[in-house]
Amino acid sequence: MKITVAGATGVIGTRLSENLRQSGHQVAAASLSLGVDTITGKGLDAALAGAEVIVDVTNAASFGDRSALDFFRASTRNLLAAAAEAGVNHYLALSVVGTPRLVESDYFRAKMVQENLIRASKRHYTILRSTQFYEFISGLIDTGADGDVFRLPPAFMKPVAAGDVAALLAELVMGAPFNDVAEISGPEQFGIDEIARIYLAANEDERQVVTDPSASYFGVELTDDALLPGAGARVATEKLSDWLYQSMGE
Repeated sequence: MKITVAGATGVIGTRLSENLRQSGHQVAAASLSLGVDTITGKGLDAALAGAEVIVDVTNAASFGDRSALDFFRASTRNLLAAAAEAGVNHYLALSVVGTPRLVESDYFRAKMVQENLIRASKRHYTILRSTQFYEFISGLIDTGADGDVFRLPPAFMKPVAAGDVAALLAELVMGAPFNDVAEISGPEQFGIDEIARIYLAANEDERQVVTDPSASYFGVELTDDALLPGAGARVATEKLSDWLYQSMGE
């Protein structure tokens, strides 16, 4: 099977492409660094020619302003048009748990637009919403930087390893489109402030975390459960402690 991975050189795209190749599939890797521009459409027709499935794991370069909305609107429209032209059977896209509840944030509003464009396209689709990746915890902590401390909210999250997300995407590629949303999370629940303390301690970083319920998350204040998945979510297996142990050794 030929599968086009849009965003193939990112955290998820790299892992997904490798998984698919190891399973014997032909992967067309589409990313800006490989000459495929989803914003202008350059290279898309060639990347999608003969593909049965497209996996959209593209992401905006900026999370905190209108550029995310401009990116997802243009990129998703171009990918959907190219998929229709190529007769692609299944549009599989990665989104974020909590998106519909967080549309006051520029980034989550942009993700909601992406999801709505996919639904409105009349193409067979699956949208997989994931919780925050372990790999992005450092960046999440940095959003709360305030001098020598980090101000972070106590809202709950169930972070997940990028490898587990890529594995589920590879599984979904093989199945029939859901024409609906699926979710994946990690196996453990933490407060954002709590996970920051764990991560900093593991990295021998002595800076302090201040719990601040009013601290924003990508521009929006969180309720306790805004980032938690629904009851039917796939629960991945890799625990934070195992991921930290592995990542510290790399």
